[in-house]
Amino acid sequence: MPSKIKKISALEILDSRGNPTIEVTVELTNKMTATAAVPSGASTGRFEACELRDNNRFRYQGKGVLKAVENVNKILNKELNGLQTTEQKKIDELMIEIDGTKNKSRLGANAILGVSLAVAKAAAQITGLPLYEYLRNLYEPKLKKFNLPTPVVNVINGGRHADTNINLQEFWIAPIRAETFADKLRQASEIFHKLGDLLQATGLDTDLGNEGGYAPDFKSHHQVLGFLQQAVENSGYKPGQDIVFGLDAGASELYNETKGIYKLDLEQEEFQAEELMDYYLDLMAIYPLQFLEDPFAEDDWPAWQQFTKDQYVVSHQIKVIGDDLFVTKEERLKKGIDLSAANAIIIKPNQVGTLTETLATVRLAQQNKYKIIVSHRSGETSDTTIADLAVAVDAEYIKTGSTARGERIAKYNRLLNIEEKIK
Repeated sequence: MPSKIKKISALEILDSRGNPTIEVTVELTNKMTATAAVPSGASTGRFEACELRDNNRFRYQGKGVLKAVENVNKILNKELNGLQTTEQKKIDELMIEIDGTKNKSRLGANAILGVSLAVAKAAAQITGLPLYEYLRNLYEPKLKKFNLPTPVVNVINGGRHADTNINLQEFWIAPIRAETFADKLRQASEIFHKLGDLLQATGLDTDLGNEGGYAPDFKSHHQVLGFLQQAVENSGYKPGQDIVFGLDAGASELYNETKGIYKLDLEQEEFQAEELMDYYLDLMAIYPLQFLEDPFAEDDWPAWQQFTKDQYVVSHQIKVIGDDLFVTKEERLKKGIDLSAANAIIIKPNQVGTLTETLATVRLAQQNKYKIIVSHRSGETSDTTIADLAVAVDAEYIKTGSTARGERIAKYNRLLNIEEKIK
């Protein structure tokens, strides 16, 4: 029989940037325990659920999470005591009700998500299932086959993720031709190291940014993409056939709402939305650029609509990906669907705050043929839940950083482990 929740406790730990975050442990009446750690974003959309911080400038420059920890230890521990761990939806809905705010600002989405994920991990143990299979049963048990997502690997960090002159957030490589996840990861790793060799030979910095990608100063975005193309070729692969590129513009950070313009620091240029569309299209005409995440600001809906229906974008099946646009929330995604804005969505559980809400957003996206990219955050932990989540919901892609830094590699290694088990 499923075991009940005996105790829920939380701890303030550090994420990969050295900032506080929250770790939650659920103890069951049969003495089993399960622990989940919650990541933290640097580039965050303003519609995300509230990550509760202490704002005490004498501790961690105000970034402490002791309030969130206390909310778990005192409120959620009491209210959820005695519930069956397998009642995920009931538990998540009860936490939302206890919080009572639209954006989870009373208890904190970080506190709520920590409990939500730890409960799921505990339930997986109770049922004797690996986490990806337990989550599949929560999501769509009729799906019997497990598929591994394709990694979209952030090899150049910019914007909020690094101290560099690039204000675009990320540049990716995506191995699309290899048959196994292991081969895709191997190809990405080989290219990542070749890219480092190229940068070093050119006298550019090879230190790593927040998400494990290189973070030197560049002369232009063309130079960045040119380096990627050369690294792919030097690794023995064909750009556009074996490997394609992507970028996360993080355009809300580039947008001046008052003036209605986007500014690219590296190009020292200002763009109206239509001019920025042309800029992206020009890049796509030269490089195998197949993924564009947040190419426009989170409320610039007309630009998203126009770009998504662009003839080149449609005919070349470009993935126009909403992150800050949707923040993993059903109501934001419903608006996007109604407006035909974007055709893919980033899934970050901490943007919405519970596993149940995350799965609901994925379901809505897949029902409307949006591609799924399950994603990490810039402030990560060694928790690998998103790897299991990506497999559970049959996500086409996963984004968890470069093939460097332990908190990024942990997710990739978990996927390697899953692939070995489901062969």
